[in-house]
Amino acid sequence: MNHDALDAPQTAHLLHRGLGRRGLLAAAAALGGGAGLLGTAGPALATGGSGGGAAGGPGRPGGGAKVEVPSSPLQPGAGRIDGDFYLPSEPDAVRWGYLPAVGAEAVLQVPSGATVTVDTVSHEGILEDQGRDPVAWFGEHGVPASGVLEDAVAIAAGYARHERRFDVDGPHVVTGPVFVEGAQPGDVLKVETVSALLRVPYGVVSSRHGKGALARTRDGGAPAGITLDEVMPPVATDGRSTGDPQQYGNVSVFTPAEPGPGGSAVGTMGRSGGRIAFPLDPFMGMMGVARFPAPAAGGLVDPTLDSVPPTLGGGNIDVGLLGPGSTFYLPVAAEGALFHTGDPHFAMGDGEAALTALEGSLRTTFRLTVCKAGSGDAPAIAHRYPFGETDEAWVPIGLSDPDGIADGTQGTDLDVAARRAVVNALDFLVEELGVERPVAYAYLSAAASFVVSQLVDRTVGVHGVIPKAHFS
Repeated sequence: MNHDALDAPQTAHLLHRGLGRRGLLAAAAALGGGAGLLGTAGPALATGGSGGGAAGGPGRPGGGAKVEVPSSPLQPGAGRIDGDFYLPSEPDAVRWGYLPAVGAEAVLQVPSGATVTVDTVSHEGILEDQGRDPVAWFGEHGVPASGVLEDAVAIAAGYARHERRFDVDGPHVVTGPVFVEGAQPGDVLKVETVSALLRVPYGVVSSRHGKGALARTRDGGAPAGITLDEVMPPVATDGRSTGDPQQYGNVSVFTPAEPGPGGSAVGTMGRSGGRIAFPLDPFMGMMGVARFPAPAAGGLVDPTLDSVPPTLGGGNIDVGLLGPGSTFYLPVAAEGALFHTGDPHFAMGDGEAALTALEGSLRTTFRLTVCKAGSGDAPAIAHRYPFGETDEAWVPIGLSDPDGIADGTQGTDLDVAARRAVVNALDFLVEELGVERPVAYAYLSAAASFVVSQLVDRTVGVHGVIPKAHFS
């Protein structure tokens, strides 16, 4: 449904009947792909394509997708709203840096199959090292006060659900949770991204000291494989000893969005003697369900709920393929699933090397559907591990240490993440497509790809890309 203004919520129950899952998979493969494993009908895509990232390849539009650059901000509740329900990001409806726990109070309750439009807010431009004043920070880059999102201003100035600690808390503005009726532990929540609209015509890419692929280590040295001279940002600019985030020497690159050829859009950066222009392909870096219990002492703050590392509940998964037209399956661990989202991206290269993607606020619409065990509505692997899908490819995911929070640290070994992605790919091919395991292993080596999702979120990620057109 397309709302021109806020209307009373309307519900939509989508029932999947008929062919079993194996039959649907075979039909989709014979046709060379399709609109998802279950061929679910839904609203036309508003923007984006069947995946994220700037490069072409299976499931990736390669920058040719339609992305509209707004002439003025999509302020809360104004303009086009594609979902049956609308969820704004108000200071009391978000968690800044932390995820909802199992049993958390929901800010919205919807039936399975409903579509929900969420006005997500990027953390870039409102963080403490940027002054926690988006009007002032974006104003320094030529954006008038009227061009700044009202909800970003409200969160920066009025968030009071817990005391913010820049050096400890995650950066993300996490909106939710949404209680999905009928979801129980052991189920799968099927998250279909219906549309993703740019809310502003600009984004930000940031590199921060001690973070990113080329970060200085905690003891002040260089990470293995590079020298101190190759650390980014440069060691000489590291001002963390001041204790003032605005003096840390972090680098944030303001990046305007402009219309591109054929209805696409590009992000632009200056360079000596010219400029850089790269395609925009919006997607949500964070889509998750509650997984961990609430802190014993109460409140919202706990290392297990940190918004940075992805987990078996999804969260900050940062897989660029999961844009409009994609499906993300999440194993449910809480009644109602307690879906949450954040970390909106305009574009991201695989790996997210500097620390952030091109971060920018999005108005994203999801369809949230509960899949019961044994129903065939979700792949078996999704009952134990996050799994993705686009029109063109299946996307098995591997994480280096998805529950590695017992001692407050995460394992960051990409080899571990890659092995898990390969095992999950094997399990999918065997369980869903009936491929013999040795043949599946050989196929993956011959024709599938395994890509670094991100290497900067403490728990690092690798995802596979299995083209549907290969199967008949």
